[in-house]
Amino acid sequence: MAKILTHPAAAAALLAALAVSAPATASAAPANASSADTSCYGGAVTVSYGDAVEFGPYTTTSRCADINLRMVGGDAEFVWACVKFTRVGECNYWTKVGRSWKTIATDVKDGSKFTVPLGVDLEGSSARVQIAF
Repeated sequence: MAKILTHPAAAAALLAALAVSAPATASAAPANASSADTSCYGGAVTVSYGDAVEFGPYTTTSRCADINLRMVGGDAEFVWACVKFTRVGECNYWTKVGRSWKTIATDVKDGSKFTVPLGVDLEGSSARVQIAF
């Protein structure tokens, strides 16, 4: 059962405390989100299409909740990527990925083993990509 403050001085003190702590909590949220992005993407591996067409195996950790990919070089305009989990043995779905981070598998459990098959937009094109997991 919630208590109702009936004493004006107690109510004023509570409101003053909330007003002081609210900005600190609001300003801390962006820093935490930025740190999470940095730690997830900071652990990315870089691979080149042409050296192989399927990369891995990798094992997910708590660093990222999803598996993300982006192009960082090459002459391809985009790549097609999927995630092939070892326990399933088939691609989840194919995702078109350009030069911005794109999620290619969501809500992945820690400790999941997977590979990443890639395809380029035109035969003979090259692509350098980063995979964050």
